Amino acid sequence: MQVRLLGTAAGGGFPQWNCNCSNCRGLRSGRLRAQPRTQSCVAISADSRRWFLLNASPDIRFQIESFPPLLPSPNSVRGTSLEAVLLTNADLDHSLGLLILREGSRLPVYVTPTVRRALTEGLRLAQVLECYSGVDWREIAAEPSPLLCADHSPSGLHYDAFPVAGKPPRYLAGRNSPGLGDVMAYRIVDERTGGRLLFMPDVAALDNNTLSQMRDCEALLLDGTFWSENEMETMGAGTIPAAQMGHLPVGGAEGSLARISSLPIRRKIYVHINNTNPMLLEDSAERAAVESAGVEIGWDGLEFTL
Repeated sequence: MQVRLLGTAAGGGFPQWNCNCSNCRGLRSGRLRAQPRTQSCVAISADSRRWFLLNASPDIRFQIESFPPLLPSPNSVRGTSLEAVLLTNADLDHSLGLLILREGSRLPVYVTPTVRRALTEGLRLAQVLECYSGVDWREIAAEPSPLLCADHSPSGLHYDAFPVAGKPPRYLAGRNSPGLGDVMAYRIVDERTGGRLLFMPDVAALDNNTLSQMRDCEALLLDGTFWSENEMETMGAGTIPAAQMGHLPVGGAEGSLARISSLPIRRKIYVHINNTNPMLLEDSAERAAVESAGVEIGWDGLEFTL
């Protein structure tokens, strides 16, 4: 299985267009050692020809242009190697890319009924897309299943999904309380090599069941949104704490880093990193703590094979 991190930032990217926090200001001025990042999205393939997206970033047009395998073939006027999208939740930074992809053919989108309902009733996304390419909704299977291409042919990949702690998207605030199926994690398995990828860009807590699921993978892409609970307030960029936004912080005695550092996973990589997170800075103490624990900070363009 080939894995390409198309984008590794949380909503807004890094730097965020309207943010002048010390991280964004330092990146723009060149004073800080850090890389710009687009919003979280991953491409996977078993054969280098047919690709699947894990979430659909609002930055997907730029991300496709930056990764030639997703562009039309040299002999085609139009086309794409994208076969389907798998959504972990209905957040805007994970779903607005579907609108960007409207010029293509009808695209299969794997979702839970909860996520589909949020997108169709909360955003009216399906109604809008039906005026263009439309959407082929595919409900996530309840057990490990083949990941099928747009024409329903086998892709060489299997998937299973399980719910993780999280919350409904903010645009449904007051209409929906957190429930099963709001946020999912995906395990993708290459049927030829047995390579196993676990994708968890949003998680509000790591309970024993989730930690147990995390042991069954060779590579983990994990929520790295915030370093600390009150990071937004500390950076002067907002007042909402991490827990209220549905994210478990990386740092601290109860943070994700302390929980995953001892897990027997070959590659542990943080993705979905907010622009305020100090571990974005390559010479920060927080970055050093992550790397000394054997965990990586994801970056746009990172590729590996399982």
